[in-house]
Amino acid sequence: MAHDNKPAAGEKRRWLDDPRNVDKVVYTVYGLCGLSLLTDLVVRGRHGHFPVEGWFGFFCFFGFLASVSLVLAAKALRIVLKRDEDYYDD
Repeated sequence: MAHDNKPAAGEKRRWLDDPRNVDKVVYTVYGLCGLSLLTDLVVRGRHGHFPVEGWFGFFCFFGFLASVSLVLAAKALRIVLKRDEDYYDD
């Protein structure tokens, strides 16, 4: 069955229901990530605690890796914390 992106009867259509708007959001995020990476060329004179903090784009890549690590840790934790559907039933 193909998804036709039409709202159900009586359901209001939201702006993210249109795939073109989702693409706009994704490209905006890509642009902001690129812009934050380019600002690293302009901002100088940072005084980090470790020499690695002076590398080009370190904080962009560190933030990305930290986000990916959090998602992977949450997926692993879900396996440990997951309960049966009728866990709270008597």
